[in-house]
Amino acid sequence: MTDRTADNLARNIRQLREIRGMTQARLSAAATVPRPTIATLESGAANPTLSVLLKVACALQVTVEELIAPPRASARHYPAGALPETRRGKVVVRELLPDPIPNMGIERLFLPPGGRMTGIPHTPGTREYLTCESGEVELVASGESYRLNPGDVVVFRGDQKHSYHNPGLGPAVAYSVIALAPSIG
Repeated sequence: MTDRTADNLARNIRQLREIRGMTQARLSAAATVPRPTIATLESGAANPTLSVLLKVACALQVTVEELIAPPRASARHYPAGALPETRRGKVVVRELLPDPIPNMGIERLFLPPGGRMTGIPHTPGTREYLTCESGEVELVASGESYRLNPGDVVVFRGDQKHSYHNPGLGPAVAYSVIALAPSIG
């Protein structure tokens, strides 16, 4: 491991641990590695195995690449239109997070009047949380129909057939939080 990579690793682990409000002991327990190993990693003096890197990355919920990459700025501005947007029929789906969160997706759905979109069933065990921000949204999930008005939330199995529809005369905006079931293996 180069000195620069070791320095990046040390700063990233310390920063990520502190952001999450974790002590070295708590990170050690979550990663199932000895606490002195965490201290050595944070000192920049370590030459860890891939296994240790994977355990620490998993405990901090980041990729190994993020652990060894140059540290990120503490804040970054994403102007309107900078995040990915897709169209599914008349419905516009925009990602709300520029960086992935393991096993999670957060999207903004813009449904014009009469707009309709069929959701794609996710992996088994997935939960989806749909919140109506404005307008009206009709959700059909597993054969049940739910009409959402501003502020309403429906939690449903995202691994089943589901669809979204705006039955109103004005546009509708909804937010979908998708909690994917962790993959086994």
